[in-house]
Amino acid sequence: MNLRLVVENFMKYGVLICIGCHDYRQQDILLGAFLYALVPCHLFVAYIIELGAAQHAKGVLGRLKRSDSAPTDDPFRVSRSFQATWYTIAWAHGINATFCLLVTTYTVYHHIHHPLIGTISQIHAIIVWLKSCSYAFTNRDLRHAYLFPQTPSTIPDTYSRCPYPLNVTVRNLAYFWWAPTLVYQPVYPRSPSSIRWLFVGKRSAEAFGLGMFIWLASAQYAAPVLRNSLDKLQTLAVASILERVMKLSTISLVIWLAGFFAVFQSALNALAEVMRFADRQFYTDWWNSPSVGAYWRTWNKPVYHFMRRHIYSPLVGRGFSGHFASAMVFLFSGFLHELMVGVPTHNILGVAFLGMVVQLPMIYVTAPLEKMQGLNGRVLGNCIFWISFCLVGQPLAALLYFFAWQGKYGSVSRAKA
Repeated sequence: MNLRLVVENFMKYGVLICIGCHDYRQQDILLGAFLYALVPCHLFVAYIIELGAAQHAKGVLGRLKRSDSAPTDDPFRVSRSFQATWYTIAWAHGINATFCLLVTTYTVYHHIHHPLIGTISQIHAIIVWLKSCSYAFTNRDLRHAYLFPQTPSTIPDTYSRCPYPLNVTVRNLAYFWWAPTLVYQPVYPRSPSSIRWLFVGKRSAEAFGLGMFIWLASAQYAAPVLRNSLDKLQTLAVASILERVMKLSTISLVIWLAGFFAVFQSALNALAEVMRFADRQFYTDWWNSPSVGAYWRTWNKPVYHFMRRHIYSPLVGRGFSGHFASAMVFLFSGFLHELMVGVPTHNILGVAFLGMVVQLPMIYVTAPLEKMQGLNGRVLGNCIFWISFCLVGQPLAALLYFFAWQGKYGSVSRAKA
């Protein structure tokens, strides 16, 4: 946005920023706080489940040692016991984690009106749900290596600093809850130095300042464009809708970039410093992506590592093709995106879900460009990525969800007196 557009916006709309106009209902705030406080309860249940599984594993190993037989002497009996125990543990973890997500989703959709509070609550519940799944899957692998020590294992050597079942503690799980990662490990690389509180203050100030900028930009620039698009959507004026989408793409890109920097560069680095979490590669140069697939592998490393570790790699390891595994990843991701967008806006449109599914053909189309010799293919792939990123994805989705919200509620803000 250049200065002329800023001046033109103020001349046309005046000052649209109004702190007291937002409809932050007391019920929304109280329910949001309740949902946040509910999360530790479910994490404690996950700890109890794993504690029972660890006690069972120690009992099995102890009985085998007392009978002077190694686990591999009767592999079928021990394997059947392990599988039966895992099914029980998996069901217990699934019920606990999914119940937490369902309670949050139901509460946000039916009882939390403001979309910002609902989005924060929903994202937190999804993060904890993913962490609970990773906690269960990783401990399953550790338990298998514990019961079958002579079987070839892919458990990293660094895990020996906190071997199973010594990792099943409240402190270990609490660290994982706050650590800026979605993949559970008994041990993480830690920063050798003490916490740099000045660094934490700078990153926190960046996140706060960018949050204020996003709020100002949304209220002053995005909201008028969205409101002026409603009549075009009602009459299905295709040319006017395309013009609105292109106009919205500029401010939506600015807001998205500010949000990306606030979360992945500022907030996660501040959190990592407080937790002394050493692995701080939360993203790489996604803006130079030579294909759509490269973008999804680089812009959000925590989610990418989770999807690869717990969905893609297990499917490929079981004999499924890479294309099928990728399709499952994006179907699952589409489901999560719809939960994050459709539930807080109280409109399950399926647009966020379809937006993720549509990425698959775009990935297949641009993948050969990434592998072409020279720069032409990579530049073309990068151009396709940016065009789809700026024009097709975010502005169109924002327009449709805003239209659905306005049709249902009118506005999230009360009009100024």
